[in-house]
Amino acid sequence: MSKDDKASAAAAQLLIDDEPDDWDKRIFSTGCADENTKLTDCYYEKKDWRACKQEMETFRQCWQRHGNDKRTDSKNV
Repeated sequence: MSKDDKASAAAAQLLIDDEPDDWDKRIFSTGCADENTKLTDCYYEKKDWRACKQEMETFRQCWQRHGNDKRTDSKNV
């Protein structure tokens, strides 16, 4: 495979990766994609959910505000 072929393959893969997959579509449909991103970024950086309490609360409030708890039969415990 030539250098140009490798570059073309990498560019094609990048285009494919930019398409929203099923998980992305489900997260975007909740209306809380930004909050979810902040929460997962926090966990990625700190590796401890306890250190992400504010991000979790912000996500939880967004989830409830958009009615996702009723749509998914979530229980608030």
